[in-house]
Amino acid sequence: MNDTPVLSERAQILLKTLIEKYIADGQPVGSKSLVHEAGLEVSSATIRHVLSDLEDMGLIRSPHKSAGRVPTDLGYRLFVDSMVTVKPVKRPEINRMKQHLEIQHSPKELALSASDLLSGITGMASIVMLPRRPQNALRHIEFLPLSNNRVLTILVLNECEVENRVIQTNREFSASELEQIANFLNHQFIGQNILTLREKLLHELDQARLEMNTLMQSLLEMADQIFPEQSVGDEYLVAGKSNLFAYQEMANTDKLRQLFDTFKSKKDVLEILDQCLIAQGMQIFIGSETGNDVMDQCSIITSPYTVDGDVIGVLGVIGPTRMAYQKVIPIVDITAKLFGSALEFKQ
Repeated sequence: MNDTPVLSERAQILLKTLIEKYIADGQPVGSKSLVHEAGLEVSSATIRHVLSDLEDMGLIRSPHKSAGRVPTDLGYRLFVDSMVTVKPVKRPEINRMKQHLEIQHSPKELALSASDLLSGITGMASIVMLPRRPQNALRHIEFLPLSNNRVLTILVLNECEVENRVIQTNREFSASELEQIANFLNHQFIGQNILTLREKLLHELDQARLEMNTLMQSLLEMADQIFPEQSVGDEYLVAGKSNLFAYQEMANTDKLRQLFDTFKSKKDVLEILDQCLIAQGMQIFIGSETGNDVMDQCSIITSPYTVDGDVIGVLGVIGPTRMAYQKVIPIVDITAKLFGSALEFKQ
C-alpha cells in the first residue's frame, strides 16, 4: 500500500502485540498489559506515548475512554501485510483434509465437502465458488419422450459428463420428431460452449423464423428449458453461517440478518469473488475494503483453485475482522490446493 505508515521497531512490536492480544481475547488492550506482553524494557508512559502516535496514524482506536485500544481496518491491513506470522498446517491435518475430500464424487459434492471442511476448521462462514470451466462444450444431445407432455433431455458435455433434464412441453412429441430436433442440434452446435449456445440458438432460429417449420418453432419454444441461462444462485455455496453468532462483535441481530440476506442475494458476494478470480493468488479484504456496508465488520480471505493449471474458481472464509489470520490464511490456502487436486483427480 502506498500510504502505509512507517513505524519504528518499537511501534511495530507494540502494534503487533496489541493486535495479537485483541484477536485472542476480544477485549480492548490497555498500556499496562502491553508492557508485560510486548516484553519491552520501557515504562508505561512510553507505551502510552507510542499508542497515542499509533492512534494518530489511524492504526488503532479507543472504543471508550480509558478502555484500552483496538485495531482499525488500517491497523489490521498493516498487520496482515507485514507482521503476521503464518502457522503452517501440520501434515496430519493436511492428510485428514485430503481424506475428507477424496470420498466425494461430483464437483458439486466436492464443493459442499470443501465448504463444510473450511467452516468446521476455521469456525467461520465458508464460501466456495463452484468450478467455472473455460469451455463447457456440447458433445451430443438426445431426447426421449415421456408421459404428460414431458421430454427427457440427455446432454453429453466436454468429454464424458452427462446431464439429464426433464422439460415440460406444450404438446406431445413423437420419438421421430425428437430425433429430428436432436439431429439439427448435433449438426449445428457440437463443440460449442453450452453457456453461449442458448443465445446462438435463439438468434439463429429467430433469423430463420419465416422459413421455420412447426418442429423448429417448437424447438425455439423449448430452448429456455433445454439450455437455461446460467443461474447466479448456483454459482457458490455458503456453509457455517451460524458460526458467526459466536463472535461478540458480530452479535448484532440486525447486522447479521443483513449479512445473511447478502449471502442469499449473492450479487454483492459474487462481485467480490469475481475480483478474486481475476486477481493473482490469495486475496484478503478487511472491513471497509469489501466495499459493502453490511460487511464492514468482516474480513474475507480467498484463494483460487486450479485444474490443469487453469484458475476455475475461488474459495475462502468470511468472519470478523478479529480473526486469527495466522491460522486462517494457511487453512484457506491448503484447502484451495486440495480442492483443485481433488477436482483434477475426478476428471
